[in-house]
Amino acid sequence: MIPSVLPTYNRAPLTFVKGEGSWLIEADGRRFLDLGAGIAVNALGHAHPDLVAALTEQAGALWHTSNLYQIPKQQELADKLVAHSFADTVFFTNSGTESCELAIKMARKHFYDAGQPERTDIIAFEGSFHGRSSAGIAAAGSEKMTKGFGPLLPGFKHLAWGDHEALHAAIDERTAAILIEPVQGEGGIRPLPDHCLKGLRALCDDKGILLILDEVQCGMGRTGRLFAHEWAGVTPDIMMVAKGIGGGFPLGAVLATEAAAAGMTAGTHGSTYGGNPLGCAVGSAVMDHMTDPDFLPEVNRKASLLRQKLEGLVAAHPQVFEEVRGSGLMLGLKCKALNADVVNAGYRALVLAVPAADNVIRLLPPLTLSEEDIAEAIVRLDKAATQIEQTLG
Repeated sequence: MIPSVLPTYNRAPLTFVKGEGSWLIEADGRRFLDLGAGIAVNALGHAHPDLVAALTEQAGALWHTSNLYQIPKQQELADKLVAHSFADTVFFTNSGTESCELAIKMARKHFYDAGQPERTDIIAFEGSFHGRSSAGIAAAGSEKMTKGFGPLLPGFKHLAWGDHEALHAAIDERTAAILIEPVQGEGGIRPLPDHCLKGLRALCDDKGILLILDEVQCGMGRTGRLFAHEWAGVTPDIMMVAKGIGGGFPLGAVLATEAAAAGMTAGTHGSTYGGNPLGCAVGSAVMDHMTDPDFLPEVNRKASLLRQKLEGLVAAHPQVFEEVRGSGLMLGLKCKALNADVVNAGYRALVLAVPAADNVIRLLPPLTLSEEDIAEAIVRLDKAATQIEQTLG
């Protein structure tokens, strides 16, 4: 008999009932160090007092009106995002998947209105993840994502990661945009080198096409800058954001330049819940923290400390780990042992990590983790690795 919750997840046998900063408390009282942060969502940790205050204050005033009317908290958050990014305009969604849908629509509408309706193709890359909607899985293109869900939405070309010749050859009169994550998350924590991102920006400019960045996982301070593309000193035309922007409350956004978004006029897109007062109140509080002058330098300091200690962990357990990869507090441990076994050993050691492709475990802790949390993370990961070594003999 099918369970009442559709069984699309292979859930760990853990039930968390409370969160405090970088920690989750299981129903039986055990305290787990959370190095997953809800898959890069709880950017300010669990139950951050400023986010709790923002949510409860708004909840006591007004939950929902719909986008038929002005929403002051939505305007407030949009203004903050525009002030601190390349963007001229923002559309709010509930998730990264919804942001992907709009980004693709926006790119195609841009060229339709420009008198080039044939430009509908989006170039995407192997190892990518852009959500689980029809457009999202079509953009990723992998069999794991698409098998059984055809016919797929047409208009996507999939290229190997890092194949520059194939990229140049793929652009033709039907190309509308290049879609890429500055750091692949699900794909195994694969950062796009800064010179490659600069090259993509130059290529898009040269060919007259749009650059769409998916910063759903790598954005909102995760790499030590507000957005990961800032390290390369370039800007996209359209950008997808979600996860950390809501600090745990479901919230996403599409940021765009005026030129890229010009075709999205009244009636071309909408969302019942997108940009609701509750989500935007929390998102605005998140932005206040992220844009505090002391916040991101502290993220980078702690990221350097964590990476240094992880390098030592890899050196101490050469049978289990191969390398550290990633940027900021978006780190991956490439494993020699099966990554699922390392994650499960982590459960026994009371530390949470997230599996990814390429036999990697992701470490995506709250950006607010302390030095004490980092020290304890290494102790618990060391314990997990020792357990794996004992099974290897």
